[in-house]
Amino acid sequence: MLIIENLTKQYKAGKPIFTGISMAFEQGSGVGLTGPNGSGKTTFLRILSVNSFPTDGRVTYNGIDIHQNPFSYLKNVGLVHDEESLPNHLTAIELMEWILRSRKIWDAKSSERINKLFDKLDLEERSEPIGTYSTGMKKKTQIAAAFILQPQILILDEPLRGLDDSTRKVVYNLITDTKIKYNTLIFMASHSTRLLRDISDEIIEFPLKRNE
Repeated sequence: MLIIENLTKQYKAGKPIFTGISMAFEQGSGVGLTGPNGSGKTTFLRILSVNSFPTDGRVTYNGIDIHQNPFSYLKNVGLVHDEESLPNHLTAIELMEWILRSRKIWDAKSSERINKLFDKLDLEERSEPIGTYSTGMKKKTQIAAAFILQPQILILDEPLRGLDDSTRKVVYNLITDTKIKYNTLIFMASHSTRLLRDISDEIIEFPLKRNE
């Protein structure tokens, strides 16, 4: 279970993004995030992915404070950010191998799983350096990096943005299948109404209001 306790986030200038938020999420749930641009969805997901720290409060996963023990937490997490952040000097295949080996889950079938996932995503350039990829190819690589882990938690910020229609269908199926097969807890912000509707057991509207 992932638990948010009295969460507050405020940047140095301006009013808080949210204040005193408490929530709890069960494994296997789909959580959709909706609201206008600038309402705090990305900030919320950045906190859950340990790319940002709370101003106050804490987030725990199975009793672990995720910001005090990030490696123990992130080994369970697949991330798709709205902005790309990939090592340009590696190939997509090398990146997948590094991800699996760093989490000590590389095995004899890993190479086959990597190539099957790339085949689904139609990433033919998997053996070329990521720095040579187009924006769409980098997005596919980021998606593959999230799903190759068979994650317990998926954090998705506009996962369909920049993809062609055929790849959107593949990603849609990856998300829905992973939720069922691995009992994955999913947090997702998306402008795709269909995707949010199909994966969400709960919709959170932003801006967040303080818990009474």
